[in-house]
Parts: sequence; structure tokens; C-alpha cells
Amino acid sequence: MPLSISNSRSAPFFYVGVLAGLCLVLIATFEISSRFMLEHHSETFARVSRQYADAVWVRPAKAGEPISVLLVGNSLLLDGIDVDRFQKLTSSKLRIYPIFLEATGYYDWLYGLQRLFREGARPQVVVVGVGVNSFLANTVRQDYVPLMFFDARDTLGVAYDLGMDRTATSNLLLAHSSVFWNTRSVIRSQILYHVVPHSKDLFLLLKRQPPIPPVPEFQSIADSRLRRLRELCEAHGAKLIVLVPPTLSSDDAVRQMTLAAQSAGVDALVPIPPAALSTRYYQPDELHLNAEGAELFTSALAAFLPHTLDRDSPPTRN
Repeated sequence: MPLSISNSRSAPFFYVGVLAGLCLVLIATFEISSRFMLEHHSETFARVSRQYADAVWVRPAKAGEPISVLLVGNSLLLDGIDVDRFQKLTSSKLRIYPIFLEATGYYDWLYGLQRLFREGARPQVVVVGVGVNSFLANTVRQDYVPLMFFDARDTLGVAYDLGMDRTATSNLLLAHSSVFWNTRSVIRSQILYHVVPHSKDLFLLLKRQPPIPPVPEFQSIADSRLRRLRELCEAHGAKLIVLVPPTLSSDDAVRQMTLAAQSAGVDALVPIPPAALSTRYYQPDELHLNAEGAELFTSALAAFLPHTLDRDSPPTRN
């Protein structure tokens, strides 16, 4: 009887151990396969990883060398700037180090820049271009960013700034430490795009930009964030410039952003006023520039950015 009782008591523990072992195997399998897919099949990961690695090594220019410029932003710059052409047009004055990641905003780059500085990046100029709506948004991108731009302390800092609850904070920490958890939404999206043709274009058309807040609230939010970015850059010997890419019907928002930048002591660069570009220069979502619009924006930025750093010879608009 004692032997029989002992066996009956140990059986549940055995099955619990087997179940726990299977769970660990599944977790390891998901993690390894997700990392493999990310490193070998994600164009976004490959591009941003390469750009980030280059940016870590940026250093101040020596006498007679082009100024080192870290240029960061989201898809508005990814689609709006021909980096190779921009570099050729400015090569005598600037050395450009771009990092472009879609759907990023203020908090993504505040903490992304903070980590870059900690890892040794020392650009002379930091240009941030995410668009007015993304700059004002109280969000952070849940995939790619926690894994590639944040460390543990940054993740907790973001959670505090955004007032996240414990569940949201845990999700963000998991997204930082686990490739599978970080890329789960990307995997779902890729499956959907393959199953439903043109669904990506449909979602872009249906996605609406949030309204711009009233002027007092706009100025309060923008001024605080611009000052925080400026202080971060200045603490590491860099000048901050806010680049405002054009979007349709954004004249008032651009004007308010420029005023907020002046109040915060930050240069705001508007190479092309939004009113100067019609729908002809935009993609169907009426937010991102097409190839023709990107050519104009790249040329304008190449003309105005060097002169923003040299106020003695301002450019003339055509």
C-alpha cells in the first residue's frame, strides 16, 4: 500500500514535468525559428541593422572634413529621400548616416537616440524627421523598436513616460528580450498580406491620421518634447534639427511645429511647404511622397540642410 500511494502521488509531478519540458522545447523552437526568419528574410531588419551599426561609429568631423549628420525618421523619409542622391549632392559638406524605420515617432527616437549615444555615437548634427502627427503621438512601435533600439532601462523609461500598466510594460519587456514576441505582429501581417492580395494598400488607405490638437495643447506638447530632444543631443555634443516632411493639408500643423521649435530653441527645417505639392507628388495614401515627389524633396533638402548649418549664406527658393 505505501508503494502504491507513493506512485499515485508522483504521477502528477511527472506529467507536469513533461508538460513543462514540452513548453520549453516549443518556446525554444519558436524563438530560434523567429530569429532565423528575422535575420534571413526581413528586409526591414537587415536595412535598419546595417544603418544602426554604421551610426554607432559616427564621430565628429576633423578639420576640413564634411560634417557628420545622423538623419533619423520614419517612412516619410524612407520614401521621401533618395539617400544615395542626397549624399552625392551634399558630399562636399555633409556625411550622412541615415536610420529610417517605418511607423516610428517621438518616443521611439528619443530612447533610440539615447541608446545610440550610450553606445558611442557622436554625430555633430542630429536631424529628426517623423512628421507632425507622429511627433505628437503618445505611442511607441511595438515591433522592431524594443528589440533593436531599446535596452531594459529604455523599455522601463518608455513604459513610465506613456503611463503603461503592468501588462503593457510586460509586453514591452518581452518584445525587447524575445524575437518571437517582438515579431509576432509582423508574422501575422505577412501571412495576411499573402492570403489577401493588396490588403496592405487597403489598410494604408483606411488608416486615418489623428487630428492635430488645439494650439495651446499642441504648443505645450511639442515644446516639452523638443526641449527634451535638444537637451539630449546637446549633452552629447550634437545640434538638433527637426525636419518637417510635406504631407497633404498640413500647412497649419507645419506652421505650429515651426513656432514650437522656435520657442524650444530648435531649428525647424521645411525644405518644401506642403502647399507647394499637389496630389500628383504623393502615393495613393496621400501621405507618402512618390518617386517624383521624392526627387523634389531630396533636392530641396540637399540645398537647405547645409545652409541651415551655415546661416551666413541662406539659399534662394526657386
